[in-house]
Amino acid sequence: MADASSISCSSLIKAGNTAVVTGASSGIGRAACFEFSKAGMNVFMADIDEEELKAAQELVKLTSTNANAKIAIQVVDVADAAAVESFAEAVFADGGKCHILMNNAGIGQGGGAMTDMSTVQKVMNVNTYGPMHGCVAFVPKMKASGEPGIIVNTGSKQGITMPPGNLTYNVSKAALKAYTEGLEHELMKARIDEGGRLRAALLIPGWVNTSIVLKSMRSAALAKGDAFDVNSVFFHEDKPAGGAWMPKQVVDFMIAELDKGRFYIVCPDNDVDRETDNLRMTWTMQDITQDRAPLSRWHPDYKDKFTEYVAANKK
Repeated sequence: MADASSISCSSLIKAGNTAVVTGASSGIGRAACFEFSKAGMNVFMADIDEEELKAAQELVKLTSTNANAKIAIQVVDVADAAAVESFAEAVFADGGKCHILMNNAGIGQGGGAMTDMSTVQKVMNVNTYGPMHGCVAFVPKMKASGEPGIIVNTGSKQGITMPPGNLTYNVSKAALKAYTEGLEHELMKARIDEGGRLRAALLIPGWVNTSIVLKSMRSAALAKGDAFDVNSVFFHEDKPAGGAWMPKQVVDFMIAELDKGRFYIVCPDNDVDRETDNLRMTWTMQDITQDRAPLSRWHPDYKDKFTEYVAANKK
């Protein structure tokens, strides 16, 4: 079973199957939970924000089409490996299974190369080690169950094109990209050599109306003892920006791409199409092969050349 498309997402989204989602209290995570519950799946929702998680659970319960489905929540800090392992044990207790694992929790904090190490470690612990903790806790149990399954790690285009402005975040998502690629390679080998029934994918959202910026700004304000004004956040799920997709659009696109056997799920948005994304990524990779300055797309010696490159190659 080497072909990833033979393990389709749509075939797993059905009554009686189980989905596990971290970062489930809002945004893409919550939208995924809605989709899974509408199909009658058991849904285990994890997040660090207990109040928002409880509110999300009630909303997800309302969308469930299966009276016997379990819609459960657990407050989990994905940066804590033991806490994630405890969560996995709770999911698999009493013969439980996991068919879809979405390691989606993430934070947007960060900064440049001289960012204090406590912030760097916090971002890496959530954005990189969080999904790794999820995989280490769940994947062996998923494999042992013998059930088909998909692991989706939520990355970012910033982990590929590396735009200046939030280096710490970029590093965390670049590392997650490398890890998820390696994970899928190992699962592919297991599908060929052992009849394995698992696959992995990297979800790469575009601009999405989520609360990640809101939560980052709120956290920063609280850390300083400042008052937080939600109106100071220029976009979020309840104040959508026109250029951004809504979380449900990302989830619908993800499922469709997974059904095609895709590993890299590169989402467009209302501002940037896939062709432009491809050109930006290609240019970035060619900084090495063309011996250009790093991040040349934003370098004064290359900015105009990049603009000309896109104009010349966009169909």
